[in-house]
Amino acid sequence: MTFREVRTGPETTENQSVPCTLEEEAAAAALNARRGGSVGPQDGRMRVLVMPHDLAIGGSQINAIDLAAGVAKAGHEVVVFGVRGPLVDIIHERGLEFVDAHSLSWRPAPTRIAQLVALARRRRIDVIHTYEWSTCLDAYFGPHLCLGVPLLCTVLSMSATPMVPPSVPLVMGTKDLGTEARRLQKERVWVLEPPIDTERDNPAMEGSPFRRDLGIAEDEFLIVTVSRLSLDIKIDALVRAVDAMEELASDIPIRLAIVGGGQASDALRARAEALNRRVGRDVIVFAGPWLDPRTAYAAADLVLGMGSSALRALAIGRPLIVQGLNAFSVVFGPDTLPVFLRQGFFGEGECEPGAGRLARQIAELYRAPARREALGAYGRSVVTERFSLARGIDLTLQMYRDVLRTPPRRNLIDAFRGGWRALKLEVENHDPRQKRRLAAFEHGLLDAARSESWPPQALR
Repeated sequence: MTFREVRTGPETTENQSVPCTLEEEAAAAALNARRGGSVGPQDGRMRVLVMPHDLAIGGSQINAIDLAAGVAKAGHEVVVFGVRGPLVDIIHERGLEFVDAHSLSWRPAPTRIAQLVALARRRRIDVIHTYEWSTCLDAYFGPHLCLGVPLLCTVLSMSATPMVPPSVPLVMGTKDLGTEARRLQKERVWVLEPPIDTERDNPAMEGSPFRRDLGIAEDEFLIVTVSRLSLDIKIDALVRAVDAMEELASDIPIRLAIVGGGQASDALRARAEALNRRVGRDVIVFAGPWLDPRTAYAAADLVLGMGSSALRALAIGRPLIVQGLNAFSVVFGPDTLPVFLRQGFFGEGECEPGAGRLARQIAELYRAPARREALGAYGRSVVTERFSLARGIDLTLQMYRDVLRTPPRRNLIDAFRGGWRALKLEVENHDPRQKRRLAAFEHGLLDAARSESWPPQALR
């Protein structure tokens, strides 16, 4: 292989549940009695507050909603708390209660902390499940420190973060990141890969309406990517997907459908339109953001993706090329599965120029329809066995019960350090000089994505 595998250290087993001592159980019972609750509801029915980091369309947010709905279906009381966004409709569709959070620019935010304390006290919340560090700090400085409400945090970013206080139990999305996080955390660290609803996302989905709506013929070889069109870890993969089409369009009846929206949308459209003009036909089409992109996956002959999007493609039985940073692209199959199980459906390449590697992989799969079918069936079996939502819900409930068995440990040193790190970061983020540097960097990326050779110097 010519790519660099993302590794953070030797593999270790996930932390096991640690039972409390009788003294700890007694202390926890006294503490929870003071806040009007109990350590673990006596009837087994938990009151859970779930806090996605935002409610824009994205894999982490959908994972949070899917797991919350599964926990509620298992008989527990679940409230989703967040700043209103497009996914609120999905929250209501899944039958979940939604509480609107104050929209503020500082993290952690004092008024939101007060709002959380009032909500946790009023609803007698048993456990809070936050996603990413910003919501974790709001809950940590609010209900956790003020009321002793147990807290855990899921981090699905591509690196462990020191922003989560070490005394908070942590859930990471890959084995490698779990190993990295255990070096930072005093508390338990679990690994839970992004769960996929394999009943909703299945090979019986019909893709013809998607092709028909976008004017894509049944005999055209359709590549689909479903992604936020953002400047963080997505832009490199998206630009290279666009550029690969130019290398293939003269020999293959190929089409690329990009499903999603975001900051880089206009720049990518400009790049694609210029390519379409050079080729003389509409090779690349933009479908915009979809709340439910299942028919897009189903319509594809091949999917390009990373993270949860890659797993959803596999669940629907589609062959997959996993993309990442710096020209990373690898065909998913039995020989590459161990890499992805360790580091997640993502990776980092050698930052080679152009899209030649990706174009060659696409061409090889185009010429091998039997291999594509076999890879799609294999991917479906892997996701069903390893990444199913049912398995994720069971593991999440186990984690909640484990956290409830252990009384909240309010560590003042962690609180001070966490507050200091957050304050320092927010001051830096609001510094006009830092804002100008970031704006210049983003403008440079957008200009390069619009029309220049890739990658730009800033990414090399």
